[in-house]
Amino acid sequence: MAAGSSFGNLFRVTTWGESHGKGIGVVVDGCPAGLEISEEVIQKYLNRRKPGQTRYSTPRKEDDLVEIQSGVFEGKTTGTPISMVVYNKTQRSKDYSEIAKYYRPGHADYTFDEKFGFRDYRGGGRSSGRETIGRVAAGAIACEALKQLGVNVMAYSKAIGGIEADTTDVSFDKIMESPLYMPDIAASHKAEKLLEEKMNEQDSVGGIIECVISGIPTGVGEPVFEKLDANLAKAVMSIGAVKGVEIGAGFEAASMYGSDNNDAFKMDGENISKKTNNAGGILGGISDGSDIVLRAAVKPTPSIARSQETVNRDGEDIEVQIKGRHDPIIVPRAVVVVESMAAICAFDMLLESMTSKMYNIKKYFERI
Repeated sequence: MAAGSSFGNLFRVTTWGESHGKGIGVVVDGCPAGLEISEEVIQKYLNRRKPGQTRYSTPRKEDDLVEIQSGVFEGKTTGTPISMVVYNKTQRSKDYSEIAKYYRPGHADYTFDEKFGFRDYRGGGRSSGRETIGRVAAGAIACEALKQLGVNVMAYSKAIGGIEADTTDVSFDKIMESPLYMPDIAASHKAEKLLEEKMNEQDSVGGIIECVISGIPTGVGEPVFEKLDANLAKAVMSIGAVKGVEIGAGFEAASMYGSDNNDAFKMDGENISKKTNNAGGILGGISDGSDIVLRAAVKPTPSIARSQETVNRDGEDIEVQIKGRHDPIIVPRAVVVVESMAAICAFDMLLESMTSKMYNIKKYFERI
């Protein structure tokens, strides 16, 4: 049986743990030695996804403090597996005891039962959003490694409940001004008002996360099954709440003409560049030197307090009201998760692409 808890080839990430177990963790194998990293740096990324920071996330309070167990010595990676853990401290498993008897709409309860014959019903186990803690901890390492190479990965809420942000002038500071991580504060205020309305109606809201990877050189990615866009799509689609991924013009390309969709090439000094970026920075599965732009569609939180129809394990039709502490919207806390998975994929494929040319291998031997 395939384990299904690992991602990447050279930079390989394996997450472990359940939402109501003792802890959540990750093992990162293949990180080059000599990268400066610390618990404090990783914690900054984790703080962006932890609960209880605004009224638009679950009121559950978790410190989500990371501990590095191995692979780092005197503030630098050693080249050996890096193991990290965040201990669960405020679980209230009794909030979930009732759902052992029925299947929550929009959750993986039914499919887990069908696949494994039983399930950890305490908050969803491995299908819980808390599993993403390991992804973010690993993503922090990938992001820091990419920064050393001049590559920046930045994600933000592009749209919430159909309210779209103006993304013509995006910066990290603008993103952090908004409790919803929208780079447009006026749009953020509108989205906050919508969320207040839906929270009063005991309902939830979805949205779109946009992620931009800048600084990736040309030539990253493989032309057939290991395409850069294919692996980015898999990386982001593996996040539980994501139901769709598009790159560049995405689905809009289906209604465009070739003359509009094709990105014209031009000379920019001695370098080749493009006049537009409908391809989203990837042609034929290989990076073209432009910004890589991807968007993820995030579904509304399935745990809502209003009455819903479902069935129980005895095959009876019932109505339920889900108890517990849940986010009225997943999007803001998922922003850093999308950023992390994009960084993990980009760094892994960047390492692989370094072996594509004899020139690169010769340059390495010239240095040693």
